[in-house]
Amino acid sequence: MDTKEILKKVRKIEIKTRRLSDHIFGGEYHSSFKGRGMTFSEVRQYQFGDDVRAIDWNVTARYNEPYIKVFEEERELTMMLLVDVSGSELFGTSNQFKKDTVTEIAATLAFSATQNNDKVGLILFSDDIELFIPPKKGKSHVLRIIRELIEFKPKSKKTNISEALKFLSSVLKKRAIVFMLSDFMDDDYEKTLKIAAKKHDLTGIRIYDKHDQEIPNLGVVPMLDAESGAINLVNTSSKLVRKSYKTNALRLNNYYVDMFKRSGAGSVNTRVDENYVKKLLGYFKHKGR
Repeated sequence: MDTKEILKKVRKIEIKTRRLSDHIFGGEYHSSFKGRGMTFSEVRQYQFGDDVRAIDWNVTARYNEPYIKVFEEERELTMMLLVDVSGSELFGTSNQFKKDTVTEIAATLAFSATQNNDKVGLILFSDDIELFIPPKKGKSHVLRIIRELIEFKPKSKKTNISEALKFLSSVLKKRAIVFMLSDFMDDDYEKTLKIAAKKHDLTGIRIYDKHDQEIPNLGVVPMLDAESGAINLVNTSSKLVRKSYKTNALRLNNYYVDMFKRSGAGSVNTRVDENYVKKLLGYFKHKGR
């Protein structure tokens, strides 16, 4: 993909996701993720209905009429996008690859954070840390993140969620809002997930294809393992083969849901041919209650 084509794709994603973040997610994001606390803003005259506990008695005594302290939310927050770039993300049997949906969701979240003047960072991972972009503010920074999501070529095709969470905990010392975007075709990350979820406001967003869940009866077909690169002949007409495939997919999905729930982290499941806007909006509204 040449530079002109990449910029065109970045622009296309920016237009779509900016519209979503401006008109749909902006307010929901703000109410779902609170700032660190309340910081003093100003003193003004008391008005009927104000909380009497907010009266500034020193200023009231000086001017001989009631004044109150006004506080506002201290919003200085950091969002970290933890994105799976392993081989299985380049799979899709519907309108687009899982990677395309991941890019759109990540961009929408990044613009929502920017709208609230929050910093945004990016970690791309496979079974290793492929790229780390430290958190920063601004539109140009978000556009760089989108560009990396589109054009980055990982060194490895494998997945290690535990390593990604370990790296997250080591580089982010202060509490952050973390979204982990993956198909979660991995397990054995319970320990590192608990540590990360205790330290950060963590949400897993599982993006999957319908054929990640089960394979149709197509007879004997060559199938590529996206993470190992191996091509195997698979007899999809065998009920045992199809059942085994489905059982393993269900096991990994249940592990993801159970582990995130046990760790106190949030989780979202969205298929590439579903409306992820509705899924995320529902999650934000529930979280903001």
